[in-house]
Amino acid sequence: HVQLVESGGGSVQPGGSLTLSCVLSGLPITNACMAWFRQSSGKEREGVAGIPSAGQISYAEFAKGRFTISRDGAKTTLYLQMNNLQPDDTAMYFCAAARTTYCFIDLPSTFTSWGQGTQVTVS
Repeated sequence: HVQLVESGGGSVQPGGSLTLSCVLSGLPITNACMAWFRQSSGKEREGVAGIPSAGQISYAEFAKGRFTISRDGAKTTLYLQMNNLQPDDTAMYFCAAARTTYCFIDLPSTFTSWGQGTQVTVS
């Protein structure tokens, strides 16, 4: 049973930074993609960034140049460094895992394990 627990959300002013963390516990996931999604009020959940076990990291267009996804060597903790945050970045941010070789952050349905989310507010 895989569990994902996010932390690090909070309130920041425009231009500020936050780093989100996601700790994976339970059955280790190998050869899998881990990713960050976000969902703001009234909008669908959207992919932010994904990092596979091996291969190229993928970012949503809005995240390129501002957000950095990474994972520790043991692949049990996922991070999202967010810089130059803007009010449009206000959302609940979720960590997710998919048993896929590649990351399909445009397809949330491919992700089978989800955390409860951590709120990011920029104002």
